[in-house]
Amino acid sequence: MKALYCQQNSPGEEMTFVFQERENLPPTRDNDVKVQVRACALSWIDTKLLSEIKLEKELLPVGREISGVVLEVGRKVTFFQPDDEVVGILPLDSEESGLCEVILVHEHYLVRKPEKVCWVEAAGTVRDGVRAYTALHYLSQVSPGKTVLVMDGASPFGTIAIQLAQHRGAKVISTAYSLEDKQYLERLRPPVEGIRQPVVARVIDVSNGKIDVAESCLEETGGLGVDIVLDAGVKLYSAEDESTSKSQLLPHKHDIITLLGVGGHWITTEKNLQLDPPDSHTLFLKGATVSFLNDEVWNLSNLQQGKYLSILEDIMEKLSSSIFRPQLDEPIPLYEAKVSMEIVQKNQARKRQVIQF
Repeated sequence: MKALYCQQNSPGEEMTFVFQERENLPPTRDNDVKVQVRACALSWIDTKLLSEIKLEKELLPVGREISGVVLEVGRKVTFFQPDDEVVGILPLDSEESGLCEVILVHEHYLVRKPEKVCWVEAAGTVRDGVRAYTALHYLSQVSPGKTVLVMDGASPFGTIAIQLAQHRGAKVISTAYSLEDKQYLERLRPPVEGIRQPVVARVIDVSNGKIDVAESCLEETGGLGVDIVLDAGVKLYSAEDESTSKSQLLPHKHDIITLLGVGGHWITTEKNLQLDPPDSHTLFLKGATVSFLNDEVWNLSNLQQGKYLSILEDIMEKLSSSIFRPQLDEPIPLYEAKVSMEIVQKNQARKRQVIQF
């Protein structure tokens, strides 16, 4: 059997992806589940995080969000039996590549896949679902009447976050990075028949760089500001210091602080966020909070394993009832996985890439 791995010879060097012939799987341990993989979603590999938690190795397994069929279970496994259809996310320290026909997974990283959910959708939604739940339920408390701003709402994560917030009764505002994204967000409708009202109350097109996001949000909320902000990165410095074209579309950190309402929550994906004393003082005056979105925390500790598994089950239930409708590209065959992973690692894929076996 072949499996996909990534290689990085030295820090800063571009990663290379290679298929390696792997030996036969070891015997199934007591709590292991042997899974025949049917689909595996591709996600960006954070080598810096792996290095910081001492999980760096010469060959890193690629592909962690998997769906498949149970072939065999260890003698202490209680949740599953052969022929069950399952979905889950392999832990950061897993030796297994999800891009392999058969893998071994501890039962506590898997949940059952509903029969009506296809393999590709299950694998392609599970990570973005975990991120959305982490942001909207655990780092903030989304509820009816709240206003939520989702930056880059047409991204795979943004789409699921918007659908979860709207399902919980929140009013959703989103930014779009292109005309195509804007049209996609304006077409989003709830899964309930007969409801014509769009999922996103207002789409702010920032592609031309002329729209003030803070001003638009304050206008939409009658000057009160939004309750929850999910960013997709922020500008930390002045415009002339930002080089890439994508960073030009990102809001400045001052804009986000300005548009936050009293008691608001800012959920950031910017791991190097720096707040100056005036920024902190404004947040203090508003009684607002800043939280860092790192969905890997669920797998870095077993302390809340039960809560994590209930999140996975809820994601599958919402996928089954069409509350979640993910942004997926066409399924990709295994022989194209290497090229697709290179695109994902360069952050050039706008839709979730999923390999189908």
